[in-house]
Amino acid sequence: MFFVLLSIHLMVPSNVTTSMAAKNGPARLLASVSMPAPVTDTLKPSISKLELPAKDVALLAADSIYSNLGLARKGLSRQAFRFAWKGYKNLLSKGKIRRDDVLSICDFSQSSKRRRLYIIDVEAQKLLMHTFVAHGRNSGSEFARNFSNRPESHQSSLGFYVTRSTYYGEHGLSLKIDGLERGINDKALARHIVVHGSDYVGKDFLKSNKMTGRSYGCPAVPKELAPKIIETIKQGSCLFIYHPSKKYLNSSKILNV
Repeated sequence: MFFVLLSIHLMVPSNVTTSMAAKNGPARLLASVSMPAPVTDTLKPSISKLELPAKDVALLAADSIYSNLGLARKGLSRQAFRFAWKGYKNLLSKGKIRRDDVLSICDFSQSSKRRRLYIIDVEAQKLLMHTFVAHGRNSGSEFARNFSNRPESHQSSLGFYVTRSTYYGEHGLSLKIDGLERGINDKALARHIVVHGSDYVGKDFLKSNKMTGRSYGCPAVPKELAPKIIETIKQGSCLFIYHPSKKYLNSSKILNV
């Protein structure tokens, strides 16, 4: 705490005589003297000149988008979005992703009965799609709890991906995704982990089943929405598969920069 001691001296103008002071009294004499400008005006900092650290600016931007899109009401935690935004911005700065207009988040902390895939138009700050997505059969039942980068594990892999090209396979139009985190998801291409449509994902399937079906590790989406989803995010956009796993969060080099 700082204290400023001020000594105020009243400079009596030459035309103010002692007799005037005696005649008019101290109060009128003081009123006739011009007082200096309040010291507080000179001590106020210029807010416009204050600069926030880059990480704080990024955090404010993330929180603004999160609030504007109402993502809390749609089930996505603020922490999940902050991680997604941090990684997305980091990858952009390093030239790892070439599309800056779209950010996709799979939130595997949520039940598979919930819509936990979020596709966001970053430029327009608009939620383009919000739908169901499957996790790997060996990652868990209703909730995903286990994750692996190992081939034939039939588990989902967490972390950041960049979307690649499309192709037609046994599930129709499908999208290759390339894992960007060594030892965490970098075997995705070799494991044939892709975005594809499936009948075991979506509200129709849930009408007669207690949870969404599971894949061999692919983030499978509702069959009827697959073409639109794939066309929206293909060729170089960022995909983040999230879970509050301490092992992942502590080891991710994209998040820990």
